[in-house]
Amino acid sequence: MTLFDSILLGTIEGFTEFLPISSTGHLIVASHFLGIDQTAVTKAYEVIIQFAAIIAVFFTYRDKFTLSKINLWVKVFLAFLPIGAFGFLFSHQVKALFSINIVAIMFIIGGVVFLIVEKYFIQEGKHSTDNVEDVTLKQSLVIGFAQVFALIPGTSRAGSTIIGALLVGLSRKASAEFSFLLAFPVMSAVTAHDILKHYHEFSDANLLNLAIGFILAFIVAFITIKLFLKFLDTFTFVAFGIYRILFGVILLLLFH
Repeated sequence: MTLFDSILLGTIEGFTEFLPISSTGHLIVASHFLGIDQTAVTKAYEVIIQFAAIIAVFFTYRDKFTLSKINLWVKVFLAFLPIGAFGFLFSHQVKALFSINIVAIMFIIGGVVFLIVEKYFIQEGKHSTDNVEDVTLKQSLVIGFAQVFALIPGTSRAGSTIIGALLVGLSRKASAEFSFLLAFPVMSAVTAHDILKHYHEFSDANLLNLAIGFILAFIVAFITIKLFLKFLDTFTFVAFGIYRILFGVILLLLFH
């Protein structure tokens, strides 16, 4: 992996991790075009930039990481349980799904779902939950099961959780914020698992590339979270739905 590869992938991870457009899908596609093989060094790099995104969530929502917010984190943990269970039980089947074609198809399906939800299921100003701390246990569990679809490459963890949140009555902004917070236990579990599995491979990695990728992923993720929330003050998720469909169609045309 070159310095240019590290800069590009770190930027892509930071920008796409918390948007409903699938960071995994973009990284798969970018790695393919860059000619990067999935080696031990590449895996170590991916672990590092994921960890950077986790830290970005912490710095963005430091006020939520206190004992006074224990009720909120009970709900977040409840939403984490479904994907934790499914990911553990079906990890080998999930890995077998990774391909450009599946990523492309799920991009398109996810885009269509966003457009349908925006058109038929969201009523302006009639959300039952505008504050992320007011999410109920039932809403959390439904969002958690919606997140399971993110195990399919190209679906997007952020996209599936936001869709689930919108369907159970959260506002756009509350949906995005719950998705950000839910990323913390999900990505922490994935990162911890990968570190335990691949820790001996970090010695083979280029430390400069790892450091640059980490810093870029953190900075870009932090800025993206802030800008995304401001975007939702004015706009809907329609643009993301259209982007997903166009990106998926382009992928299918390029690889068929």
